[in-house]
Amino acid sequence: MPQFPMSTVHEARAALAQRLRELRLDAGITGKELATRCGWSVAKSSRIENAHTAPSDADIRAWCAACGADGQAADLVAANRQADSMYVQWRRLQRTGMKHLQEASTPLYERTRQFRVYASHVVPGFLQTPGYAAALMGTIASFRGTPDDVSEAVDARMHRSRVIHEGDHRFATLLEENVLHHRIGDTEVMASQLGNLLALMALPSMSLGIIPAEAPREQVMWHLEQFTVFDDVRVNVELLAAKVTVTAPGELDIYLRAFTRLTELAVYGADARSLIVKAIDALR
Repeated sequence: MPQFPMSTVHEARAALAQRLRELRLDAGITGKELATRCGWSVAKSSRIENAHTAPSDADIRAWCAACGADGQAADLVAANRQADSMYVQWRRLQRTGMKHLQEASTPLYERTRQFRVYASHVVPGFLQTPGYAAALMGTIASFRGTPDDVSEAVDARMHRSRVIHEGDHRFATLLEENVLHHRIGDTEVMASQLGNLLALMALPSMSLGIIPAEAPREQVMWHLEQFTVFDDVRVNVELLAAKVTVTAPGELDIYLRAFTRLTELAVYGADARSLIVKAIDALR
């Protein structure tokens, strides 16, 4: 399903471009006349109006001024920034290190009451041990070439994870079985992390399901990108290069339906514990 979050971004861009086009038409001017008034090329006007180029805030203000619609500039700038925030490269998010990213998301975690989390590659952040988080973040910092503030970022992640034990929060978590076998850190780190999963399963706020590797995939036929649903109103999707935020109702419904189908593939309780213990035994 990687195309769904990107379609949300494209739809937002197209909607903004359509609103700009309508302003021009309402003003009764051609694309050439608009370009002249703005002091740029006709090609630039065409690219913006056809959603081929994302406009800057200054472009939008100039467009509105050229159409005699200065009063609409603020709303259109806000819509442009919202579209821009839907798809944000990790390099941009982590340009000053990973600690800030953990801290910035803490308020979202604190106010969310119902979490739905699907993990296809690594253990979700709020279930990670310090050792696992440090090993994972160290690899990420090295791969992306971002500042290495792993120690501080781990502390911030552990602080954010207090929501598991504090407040009125509920967690429905699904892990693909391969997450249990994907080595992050050394054997000791993995054993500790898997043991932590066993301990967290006992929490009354936690529903932890494991999707067996041999589970039939007639309804959901592939491993999806890792995602978290916050109170059924927002989805954060983790792609290799970027984080995508989904808020459009139609797209939210897609992720919620996918999560429901995935829960039908998962095993819980004793069966889930058995798969985790099997992964621990495989480390020896």
